[in-house]
Amino acid sequence: MHTMWKGSISFGLVNIPIKLHAATEDKDVKFRSLHKECHTPIKYEKICPVCEKELDIKEIVKGYEITKGKFVIVEEDELKELSEATGERAVEIIDFIKLNEIDPIYFNRSYYMSPDGGGMKAYGLLRKALTESEKAGLAKIIIRSKEQLAVIRVFGGTLLMETIHFPDEVRKAADVPNVPAADEVSKKEIDTAILLIDQLTTTFNPEKYHDEYRSKLLELIEAKRSGQELVTVKEKAPAANMTDLMAALQASIDRTKPAAKKTVRRKTAKKEAQSK
Repeated sequence: MHTMWKGSISFGLVNIPIKLHAATEDKDVKFRSLHKECHTPIKYEKICPVCEKELDIKEIVKGYEITKGKFVIVEEDELKELSEATGERAVEIIDFIKLNEIDPIYFNRSYYMSPDGGGMKAYGLLRKALTESEKAGLAKIIIRSKEQLAVIRVFGGTLLMETIHFPDEVRKAADVPNVPAADEVSKKEIDTAILLIDQLTTTFNPEKYHDEYRSKLLELIEAKRSGQELVTVKEKAPAANMTDLMAALQASIDRTKPAAKKTVRRKTAKKEAQSK
């Protein structure tokens, strides 16, 4: 499993060197955008509309827009210094909580944590302590220059870290438009709805569910591939060969020679007539 981050967890005076691994993966079927006429993949280039030129990565800086069209430039060195000052490679557990106290809306991404170096025993200690206490650790971590809250818990015998949103990153439910203020439903309707919910209630088994749309899309792609409904990128016309170019130039010159001779002859005849 690919290591995407290395650092350490600390709680109290205990320090555990760890590695992070993505716990989930995106299995969306990805399409390329092609030119309809020649089926060539479309390029997305970084072009400055004022200078009208494509930019190299070294020519691009980060800017925070203060007002429309006005930016504050922040250099990479300044970001690096800030990250180091706030402990970019440290996961500090600041509290221990009950997991069910966190509403699911706060959860963001999941990462498996594995021990690194000599952290095997301390890793096992934290895992055992979280399991026995039925608690989760609430921590802070910086990933890709962004500080995040995170919950550390045990999942499948492995420490799992789930980043969670800060409160100001979760939009207020009260701001959702057109939500009715009161439930204008009868008791009979409520009882019927609850009866239906009870009949459909089951134990959650994630293996029971799968992405039907993705399966059908892959079946469609496979059917087209098997039926050879494939398109091929049109190749660029080869640049004119220098030999061919010279031949074409020579042919052009040769074509003009007879006309040139006639012109010379006409001029000579005219001079002779004028001298008589």
